[in-house]
Amino acid sequence: MHRFLIGLSLILSATAAHAAADVTGNWRTEDRSAIIAFARCGNQMCANIARVLVSRPGVPKTDVRNPDPALRDRPIQGLRIISGLHARGSRWEGGRVYDPKSGKSYKSYVELNPDGSLKVAGCLAFICKAQRWTRVR
Repeated sequence: MHRFLIGLSLILSATAAHAAADVTGNWRTEDRSAIIAFARCGNQMCANIARVLVSRPGVPKTDVRNPDPALRDRPIQGLRIISGLHARGSRWEGGRVYDPKSGKSYKSYVELNPDGSLKVAGCLAFICKAQRWTRVR
């Protein structure tokens, strides 16, 4: 029985080590222009622009570059920019990230870095660009 419990605890700890990190909560973007709120959306992870931190003259406050004209009046604040992420191993992947600056969507994944920051990547084919976001408490 003792060996069984030791074996079970090793299996459970190995499984926990490879589970996708909890990324729920608020994150400041790399350029410090916004706070992004990650939350569970069913069995997936998604994220919205919770707060715009930098509002520059001439920068639109609505989703003016959206390819769908019917969506161009949506406010940037509150906009869903990441959707459909599934837990795979130690990261969240298989989702989409929307860039309101360009109006384009990309395949995406997010991964918690050892220093506690969040790697957020958008990919086109096999080329990915990533940013490092910082948790806001």
